[in-house]
Amino acid sequence: MAENNPPEGLVGSPAPEIAAVSLDGRPVKLSDLRGRPVIVNFWGPSCPPCRDEFPLFGEKLAEHAADGLAIIGVLMFDPPEPALDFIADFGATWPTVDDPEGAIRAAYRTVLRPQTYFIDGAGIVRAIQLGQTTAADFERLYARIAP
Repeated sequence: MAENNPPEGLVGSPAPEIAAVSLDGRPVKLSDLRGRPVIVNFWGPSCPPCRDEFPLFGEKLAEHAADGLAIIGVLMFDPPEPALDFIADFGATWPTVDDPEGAIRAAYRTVLRPQTYFIDGAGIVRAIQLGQTTAADFERLYARIAP
């Protein structure tokens, strides 16, 4: 599927809706974040690069708070319990939703983790980072969605 329908094909298109319940029980709906820049990050605590980039998202969320930056994590290939522990250990404030059937992963054409989508205030995917996001990657791609 990934070879015939690459995730890059989503760039310039509306982001697929995410409507789920976070691991801590809060409703999460991507369309509720319209008007704000949004990062959607597919990750899991058993993925070393995911663990390495996780603190960066917390730093960038604080750094770009005035822009209204929002982050949604999508748990991929890991059970919720270790993810909840990892989230708590890092004090992450953004929601992570579980995707046990892979419906969100399929809609976003996610091929690996971590994989991160940069969505502008109009709900359009403007960039995709395949693999670990560095601070330089983040700023370069965030510039495409910053208000």
